[in-house]
Amino acid sequence: MASRKRSGSGSKRPKEKVVHIYELLCHGEDLKRQGTQFWEEFFLLQPNMEVLESELIKLNSEQYAIAKSNIVQLFTECISMLSSSNGKRMMNALQTICVFIHVLFRKQSRAVSGILSTCDKSEEEMKSLLSRLNDMLCDDVVDSPKDPCLKILLIIVSGMDNVNDNHLIEFIVGQSLFEAFKKILSDSTLRNQHGHDVVTLLTILVNYRKHENSNPYIVELSLLADELALNGYGQVISYVLTMFCKQHMLNLTELPSSSSWFSSLSNIVGNMFISEELCCRSQQIRANNALLLALYEAIHLNRNFITTLAHTQAESTPPSPCNTLSTSETPPDLSSAAILDASHYSTNLFVALFQYCSIVMQDHKSELSAINLKLCLLILTCIAEDQYANSMMHDINLTFKVTLHRAHMRHRKLTSEKVCKPQPLATTLLDLLVEFIVSHLLKKFPIELYLLCIGIIHRIIVYQKRCRVRLVYHWKELWTAMISLLKFLIYQEQNLIKRCNIFQLALQVINILNLFITYGDTFLATTNSYDELYYELNREEKVFCELHALVLRYASLQECEYKEDIIRLLNALSNILAIIKHFQIKIKEWLASQSLSTPTEQQILEQIQKNYDLTLKLQDSLDHYERYSERPKHVLFFVNLVKEVMIDTRKTVHYFVKQANKNNAFESNLSGHERSVSSGGLGATTASLTRTVTCVEINSTS
Repeated sequence: MASRKRSGSGSKRPKEKVVHIYELLCHGEDLKRQGTQFWEEFFLLQPNMEVLESELIKLNSEQYAIAKSNIVQLFTECISMLSSSNGKRMMNALQTICVFIHVLFRKQSRAVSGILSTCDKSEEEMKSLLSRLNDMLCDDVVDSPKDPCLKILLIIVSGMDNVNDNHLIEFIVGQSLFEAFKKILSDSTLRNQHGHDVVTLLTILVNYRKHENSNPYIVELSLLADELALNGYGQVISYVLTMFCKQHMLNLTELPSSSSWFSSLSNIVGNMFISEELCCRSQQIRANNALLLALYEAIHLNRNFITTLAHTQAESTPPSPCNTLSTSETPPDLSSAAILDASHYSTNLFVALFQYCSIVMQDHKSELSAINLKLCLLILTCIAEDQYANSMMHDINLTFKVTLHRAHMRHRKLTSEKVCKPQPLATTLLDLLVEFIVSHLLKKFPIELYLLCIGIIHRIIVYQKRCRVRLVYHWKELWTAMISLLKFLIYQEQNLIKRCNIFQLALQVINILNLFITYGDTFLATTNSYDELYYELNREEKVFCELHALVLRYASLQECEYKEDIIRLLNALSNILAIIKHFQIKIKEWLASQSLSTPTEQQILEQIQKNYDLTLKLQDSLDHYERYSERPKHVLFFVNLVKEVMIDTRKTVHYFVKQANKNNAFESNLSGHERSVSSGGLGATTASLTRTVTCVEINSTS
């Protein structure tokens, strides 16, 4: 490397040879004068992706017209070089293609002629590129460059915010890569290296024109029955969620004790730094959207995938790109977390998902977390509808110890996170849903999330009723949570009625209570549970009477947009009101006979046990629910979610490709392979060596 000249001497730094060639290409210089071996020698030079990208981006229409033939030839030679037996030439060609495709999308977004769009043989070239990438992905050679191949595919599929507008994906659809993806997911070594990229690719491809035409990737994923591939797909997702939970536990262990001076200072300062912390966590949560969407697609499309949910994860996997990102300059040493209790960490995808959801639920203020949480609840809805998934979750021989994280609220004090004893997964899921109910009764009420949450509970109870499964569970906590929800709806009626249908949600809650009343003998584990239910209904008599009065008031209105749900809710309340009236009379008679004014809980329970002599109406369709369908209710949600995944994937992949190029350049410089020219003459190179950054700023410009 030539020494730097003194400032003001008039001399410039020597220019890399490859940079000089880029300038010749973009200035339209005749490449034939460079000799017959020009391209073979050119692809031995380490690419400078930043310079090439900059040179291509700054071309205007007139400059591009001059350089067009050179640029098209460069792209053609890159594709030809993918068949080279020289690994260095092949790798350099792949890195150059990464720049081409990235620039193509950027220039298209600026309404400037694209690099490939004006090429007469662009379709043939793209087909040839995809065919060669497929061959390399399927290649069994150990040093086959699979990583840059996958990065090129990710750049292609994430090139535009709206996946359906990206016509280059048609080439990937035409050249099915599913077998190559399946092979990588089935091999533990390949999966550890490339599993995250493959699952992300599959997820985006499945969402391409999802509801318009026959998408072969949807068909292939739906029919996939290869156990190794399905388990590999699940392990990639499980690892991402587990690492997120593991990092959360590490953060908790680093918090100072409540008695420390720092804690006292924090109480004085208040919420000064909360926004920054929440923003960081929200970005980390958003980074998981791609693989959560992958989990949703697998569960939604493939019945065989359900079997992998409880599959024990025994092998280790290296960190994936999205989940090694942090705001610090040095990546966290996650291996040091081994000193923590192993029970804190997930052993299968079920456990990983439940624990992950409990963390996301704690963030009440972030819109990013709300989106992520809705996706989690949609996944849980699909799981709760599946017969086999329910059978696994209710299997008393399949128990797990799961740490469910709980939000800190003023009305309750938590000494520690809620660590469950080993129990069936259905019990843990119900605990998770109860926690959501009690922790999100906010002024900005997320009614859509509550409808999903209560819907999941309904599906679980319906499964128990239909299959006569008697789950040992503390049902009182569920009933108390649901009654608290009704109380909130009543007291916040004036604020909520203006923007949402509270009667639909109240109807769902009442129908679940009616399920317990009408069919509880088929799934409640003990008769004492029945007594406790009737006790809670009578103890909260005021809530149900106020709800009835509220419904009557709106039912009397001539015009009300929620009329149908109001009438249904009015009918659904009949049995509960009858139970309350019946037992209130019996209890008052007994109190009068005993000359008592304040009975104990045990005395009330005794009176309930002695006075079950009441007749109730048989209500229809309590165990029926509308099967989950993505269309039409959730289509817009997924369109927006996929758009976010595209943006995040594009930025993340571009960042890692550039970092890999810099690292390769650094290694090349150390080896002495790179030389420089100034005004065409040979000389030493000057390489800009930058340290590796450990965080991709999701909200930065691409």
